[in-house]
Amino acid sequence: MDRFVYSRQPGYDEAATRAAFAGAVPLKTIVIYCYDPRAAAIPVELAKLWVDETYPGDLILDEHGKKVGSTATIFPVVVAGGRATDALRSITIGHHLFGLQNVVVVHHTNCGTSSFTPQGLLDAYRAEQGSDLSDTYGSDNLAIGHLETSLSHDVDVLRRSPAVPAVVKIFGMVFDIDRNEFTLLIPHTTRQRED
Repeated sequence: MDRFVYSRQPGYDEAATRAAFAGAVPLKTIVIYCYDPRAAAIPVELAKLWVDETYPGDLILDEHGKKVGSTATIFPVVVAGGRATDALRSITIGHHLFGLQNVVVVHHTNCGTSSFTPQGLLDAYRAEQGSDLSDTYGSDNLAIGHLETSLSHDVDVLRRSPAVPAVVKIFGMVFDIDRNEFTLLIPHTTRQRED
């Protein structure tokens, strides 16, 4: 199966491969949102709102019919509750391979992660699975107790992370599931990282 791994090819040149990836996909924005099926419209609706964005876009084929790129400028990262810590690795890799201009953290109304508390989840795992998860996850990242507070926490996590370059603009939005409407709660601000 090594023939499907770029770094295992004869004559592999990491810098050239990275440049080829950057040229094949015009990624501009990563959108982090919940895997709730009701939230599936988020990248489509955001592309309508930000008219210079494209989602889902079209695949680009080479002369042999192989898929070599895409016209999509939005990449979705779909995780429970749209929580930023779960998406951090994808943001880092997205920037490394394609360059990245924006990250939009989207939490949505009536999210399943607002139906429990962090302690309730930890207690349930301990009782039902015999597992202690208290050192596995930060409790601020497990549930949504208040939309604006959780969104502010997640945006702050990304703004302070060395894994997200300072040039990347980070926004926080709430998506109303029933109305298909966004509310921008946290606009981009110029950030300075404390190193």
